[in-house]
Amino acid sequence: MKARAKWIEGRAFLGESGSGHAVVMDGAPEAGGRNLGVRPMEFLLVGMAGCTAFDVVHILEKGRENVTGCEVEAEASRATEEPKVFTGVHVKYKVTGKGLSREKVERAVALSHEKYCSASVMFVRSGATMTKEIEVLEA
Repeated sequence: MKARAKWIEGRAFLGESGSGHAVVMDGAPEAGGRNLGVRPMEFLLVGMAGCTAFDVVHILEKGRENVTGCEVEAEASRATEEPKVFTGVHVKYKVTGKGLSREKVERAVALSHEKYCSASVMFVRSGATMTKEIEVLEA
């Protein structure tokens, strides 16, 4: 896997993935940025949310659950001193489907966090506390 970040101006950078996709990252105005894109640390949190959502949908589909929607919200707290790593992350899952088994949804979330989602595992291994909340909705 490869990635590249190229400075544009100020605190703005163009991030490019090895798979050929690009995203603009920028800093807050108080840090010299112009607020043109997502902050790099926000991008890490978005990546973790996407990683675990991917896992949950995949696991439920493999288990023949009729999942029709999955939304993951993540909120993180950071250390006050440099490096300002994530110290806590709360992840809220809203999984929608027809006749979904709550037990299977909870199992999918647990498998994602404990085994498959590399991003959330890295957060925990770096010392962040991870909490979860699960809402199962009927389609």
